[in-house]
Amino acid sequence: MALSAQCKCGIADTEGGPVSRRPVTTKTRIADVAIDLFDRRGFDDTSVDEVATAAGIARRTLFRYYPSKNAIAWGDFDMHLDDMRVLLEDLPDNLPLAEALARALVDFNDVPESQAPRHRRRMRLLLTVPALQAHSMLMYADWRHVVADYAAMRLDVGADDFRPQLIAWLALGTALAAYDQWLADPGEQGSSQLHDLLVEGSGLLAVGIDAALSPTGTTMR
Repeated sequence: MALSAQCKCGIADTEGGPVSRRPVTTKTRIADVAIDLFDRRGFDDTSVDEVATAAGIARRTLFRYYPSKNAIAWGDFDMHLDDMRVLLEDLPDNLPLAEALARALVDFNDVPESQAPRHRRRMRLLLTVPALQAHSMLMYADWRHVVADYAAMRLDVGADDFRPQLIAWLALGTALAAYDQWLADPGEQGSSQLHDLLVEGSGLLAVGIDAALSPTGTTMR
């Protein structure tokens, strides 16, 4: 998606099981606790104090990691943005831009099967809870900025130019469409369908990028 919510921490990994009370000191592990609470009780009906208590930390400590309740569900998003930058930087220079971005979109959203149920719960919250949908626009802007920077570098133009921005929006739309389809299937809990949707969508994304660039005669390096 627009984002990768792969959390490798072991807090409350058992569906429906008790939330661990041991001290939590990382953004990702706090988010894991919160996702379980939001999923069981509802986002609006879960308070910041309840998240802090379940995580075994003070309310003020929680706010040192997250500026708001809305931000918690995103986990350590800055880390994931850094992962996306590294992923793009590591792509071969001779790979066509459209193919490079299509590959990055699939790889960035690759979710291990063991983490698929948690990832699905997180994405359902982010894409369906009104308060989180509004906050998501800010996060999506940061994600698009990473994609636009890479496209601008490949096109040798400014990141605020129309083509890099268009490409970033196309990439975001592709990821969101894949997640929307995945979440719409109540019987699909694994990551294989999501992977297939992202592969199909990334193919269309590559076609769209090629179409967006072809009238300009731009040479990509």
